[in-house]
Amino acid sequence: MKANIHPHYRTVAFHDTSADAYFMVGSTIQTDRTIERDGVTYPYVTIDVSSASHPYYTGKQKEYAKEGSTARFNKRFGHFLK
Repeated sequence: MKANIHPHYRTVAFHDTSADAYFMVGSTIQTDRTIERDGVTYPYVTIDVSSASHPYYTGKQKEYAKEGSTARFNKRFGHFLK
């Protein structure tokens, strides 16, 4: 393995700003920002969406099977699919 060609891998603090949640994950992402968490300084990256705020993971996604065109299709042709 060649020396000095791999990016530096370290623990990074990712901050989901929409849910105000922090995730400490190993990463090679480059950033100049830092944050202190639990007495330790970590590189800091803000993100807009994570598992704490995404509708799929929070259970707040829209269910298309109960409304709209998919429900109309299933009502008309669902008996053929069984």
